[in-house]
Amino acid sequence: MKLLVIDDSKTMRTMLCTYAKKLGCTTVEAADGCEALERLDDSGPFDCALIDWDMPRMNGFDLLKIVRTVPEHDHMKIMMVTAQSSIDRVAEALGAGADDYLMKPLDEEMFVDKLRLLGLVV
Repeated sequence: MKLLVIDDSKTMRTMLCTYAKKLGCTTVEAADGCEALERLDDSGPFDCALIDWDMPRMNGFDLLKIVRTVPEHDHMKIMMVTAQSSIDRVAEALGAGADDYLMKPLDEEMFVDKLRLLGLVV
C-alpha cells in the first residue's frame, strides 16, 4: 500500500510514516496542499492520503476538494488527520469526500484501526 502523508509538522509526518512502514506501506511526504498536488502528479498513484487540515499555502480542506474533482484519484481513500475536532468540521470534511477522520492527538493503535476500517490493512 502506498500512502501520501500531508502535514506541515515534520514530527507528525515522521510519526505517521513510522506507523505506516511498520505495516509494510510505502510513504511519500508533503508539507502542505500545494506540495501534495505535486506529489500526486510525480509520485502517484496512492492508495490513501492522510491530510492535515491546518497548513500554510493550501490547507487540507481545500486540497480535499481539489483532489475529489480529479477522476484519476477516485480510487484513493482520504483520511483527514487533524486537531480540528468540532462535529461541524468532521461533517464538512466527510461531505466534501473524505472517507474517514482521525483526530489528533493519536497513537499507533488508533491509526491502524482507522486503516483497517477503510479496508487498507487486515
